[in-house]
Amino acid sequence: MAVKIDETGKRWVSVEVEVPGTPEQVWDAIATAQGVSSWFVPTEMRDDGTIVSHFGPGMDSVAKRVLEERPHRFAGESKGWKPGSPPLATEWIIEARSGGTCIVRVVHSLFASTDEWDDQLTGTESGWPSFFRVLKAYLTYFHGQYGATMQFMISSAQPAAPVWSAVSDALGLTGASVGERRKAPTGVPPFAGIIEFVGQDGPHKEQMVLRLDEPTRGLAHVYVMSMGPKSLVLMRVFLYGDQAAAAVARDEPLWNARLNELFKATV
Repeated sequence: MAVKIDETGKRWVSVEVEVPGTPEQVWDAIATAQGVSSWFVPTEMRDDGTIVSHFGPGMDSVAKRVLEERPHRFAGESKGWKPGSPPLATEWIIEARSGGTCIVRVVHSLFASTDEWDDQLTGTESGWPSFFRVLKAYLTYFHGQYGATMQFMISSAQPAAPVWSAVSDALGLTGASVGERRKAPTGVPPFAGIIEFVGQDGPHKEQMVLRLDEPTRGLAHVYVMSMGPKSLVLMRVFLYGDQAAAAVARDEPLWNARLNELFKATV
């Protein structure tokens, strides 16, 4: 989608998704630290309004909450992603719908007189549909449940297609279809569940979302992102309930070792 522009110099993009739940349930998932950490990335929300999203080593995103209208709207502001770029404002809007669902809309905006910074808007916009699939699964099956998270990011010198093939084989996901239960082969930590989403086409097709029953109840998002001739493997595992912390403590170093072995890279 194109960047929208008005006469004041405001430039923005908007992405939305329909999810199950009341506004209060959706607010808990997107506006609290425990909720956001249960489907997005590990997140801190401090008493002074600072929000820190931990995307990976050395990849923290820091914002300041500037508006809160519970349970329908909140907004934050962060520095631009590039040196010299204007601050980036992010607004979250929750609108109730009939039938027990809500529309979640996220709007990213900045003020600029040229299109020099539009790529940070379009880049952010293109990533939300993938995250929103996990949010929808979380609110469908696990809303209000918290636990522990494993998050892995591995760079590869190979393009996305062969890397996705290697990831799929390693996790027992090759050829998987929505609704099918898959179990990882011997040699990796316990990993099994129902396929909730399979990428089909477009620039973000190398991804799957699973509803896990091993090592315990949870969600997994496995994703290979193309970066020109190279690629980035992203694997986020959200586990819920009393067994989650123990499972993460046991399995996280094993996943690190296996992924390093598979890609000969640093996690």
